[in-house]
Amino acid sequence: MKLNSKNLEVGLNKTYDVIVAGGGSGGLSAAIYLARYGLSCLVVEKGKGRSFWMQDLRNYLGLPPNTPGRELLRQGREHALSLGVDYLWGYVENVKDEGDLFAVKVKVGKVNSLYPVFRSKYLIAATGIIDHLPQLPDMQNVYDYAGYSLHVCMICDGYEMRDQKAVLIVGSEAQINTAFVLNWFTPYISVLTHGLCSVGPEMRQKLAEHGYPLYESPIRRFLGENHQMRGVELADGTYIEATTGLVAMGAKYHNDYLKGIPNLQWQGENLVTDEWCRTTHPRLFAVGDLKQGLNQVAIAVADGALAATAIWRDIRRASPARQWEERLRS
Repeated sequence: MKLNSKNLEVGLNKTYDVIVAGGGSGGLSAAIYLARYGLSCLVVEKGKGRSFWMQDLRNYLGLPPNTPGRELLRQGREHALSLGVDYLWGYVENVKDEGDLFAVKVKVGKVNSLYPVFRSKYLIAATGIIDHLPQLPDMQNVYDYAGYSLHVCMICDGYEMRDQKAVLIVGSEAQINTAFVLNWFTPYISVLTHGLCSVGPEMRQKLAEHGYPLYESPIRRFLGENHQMRGVELADGTYIEATTGLVAMGAKYHNDYLKGIPNLQWQGENLVTDEWCRTTHPRLFAVGDLKQGLNQVAIAVADGALAATAIWRDIRRASPARQWEERLRS
């Protein structure tokens, strides 16, 4: 059922088998599998994750290529609710390991916020990442193109950029190396630093050898119409013709709530897991973009199925076998 500030006691008065932090594709996949295994589950969703901003899921098997990410999430949420999953809009602020249980503190509501603490035997971390976008005074100008002709994932959208004039927007010199992968899809690459970093002589030489111009002035605005770029105007007045672009400025990982749990193994901001998405804590799983691996919706959905199945196997093996009592007494 849907939980809110008025009926939180429904979730506070029980111990869940699993709390899923994050209601994206990985979290909802896990919740659906958990419910089908007969396990109790609470999904806590902060909203507007990476898949929410996907305007078209053009590489997901079985869906029309113009399916928006938010439609995938809507269907997944309705499916989970129909199976008896509890669902709460909120922000996971902290997780404490109490021994046999996790205590999960959630912020509910932006005004007059409540901070309930829910408990579960297992936790699935599925809060994902959000990509950094170039910051302009008019951010609506960015949103008009982000997810349409201005992309954040080369694996997802490199195909959409094939042989087009493209801008690569970076925030550090190291991120410029993305150009030498993007050129698999298009060689017509202009690199924009948005005034955020200095570029050394070796990188400048490498760009020159590939014919990729470098622009270091901040971006003033993107130009185009109906979400289709036609170019970029810089603060110094330079106009760059481009019909597409890739933002390679890194991402924020929504994982702060896990930093207080001891003995978790990290690789950078990613959690290290086994083949079942189990972290180095035996009752904590990480799926999707929080774990090492490929950041794709298809992978996150599979991760959710793996994590849920591993938890079910743990609980099933520790539970007594069910017997047909009437047959035994006859």
